[in-house]
Amino acid sequence: MTERTRKKRLKPRSVEIVLPATSANLGPAFDAAALALSMFLKVGASSADEFSIVARGRDREICAQIENNLILTTYREVLQEEEKPVQPIALRIDNQIPIGKGCGSSAAARLAGIALAVRFGRLRWSDNRIVYEAARREHHPDNAAACWMGGLAIARISANGEMQIAHVKPKGKWPLLLAVPNESLSTEDARRVLPNQYSRPDVVANIQNSMLLLTAFFQGRKDLLTSALEDRIHQPYRSSLCPLLPALQKLNGTRGILGSVLSGAGPSVLIFLDPRSSADHVRKQVREHLRAEGFQPELINTEITACGVSQVSRLAFR
Repeated sequence: MTERTRKKRLKPRSVEIVLPATSANLGPAFDAAALALSMFLKVGASSADEFSIVARGRDREICAQIENNLILTTYREVLQEEEKPVQPIALRIDNQIPIGKGCGSSAAARLAGIALAVRFGRLRWSDNRIVYEAARREHHPDNAAACWMGGLAIARISANGEMQIAHVKPKGKWPLLLAVPNESLSTEDARRVLPNQYSRPDVVANIQNSMLLLTAFFQGRKDLLTSALEDRIHQPYRSSLCPLLPALQKLNGTRGILGSVLSGAGPSVLIFLDPRSSADHVRKQVREHLRAEGFQPELINTEITACGVSQVSRLAFR
């Protein structure tokens, strides 16, 4: 067997992809920055005669649907656009990311589909190309970049279509508490309540706070966080759709809680905890406060993860 023949016969038979949840916007950093969270979407894929899905974990019924499955839809789209054969695959999905709750579930699904298309279609795409393709479909480069790179990602698509990403590993420990309501909220609905124009003071305040927020992560300056998370661009307008936010903002600056922001477009809320406090004690404090306010969301302890995508591939001869 020649080396050329061997390479032709060596095809990807199975791969496992692990992608983190993300939280975008981060208060003043609207449409600019996102964090990767230690909650994951795990997707195993194998060559098959027909498409199939076995799912477990959170939102298992949604993940198990063949029709309108975002992973498979994206997988097919990419291969068709690149004029590659659409190889049927069998998926094994283990999901920890709340779907439709502002935690980056669609970005993770898009990236999983693209990564599978790159693997099974042998596309040889760079990381930037993969993130760009997800951002082009998602319209959220910050979520896509954080999901693929991990840590804190600042991302944009320039006027000439170039993907630009800055990746930062936040200094120190950043314990988080995610408050997830039962209701979901589409990004489109969350966008509709935003104004078309903003005042100069509001824009300047958000620029200042975004710079302070980046400094807080870069230098581990948790003392900056409470004020740096203040936002005038999207959260005041979305509060009516995301009532958990104003309820939790009452706790900002109290013992153990540095600040609260919408996770993505909501309705979930991301709470930054003081690492010097007991996470269990703060969680109990938050639960009691929310019950008094008439809310009983799911509370999930998490943290910023430096891990972006990871792939474990197994190649076999045919």
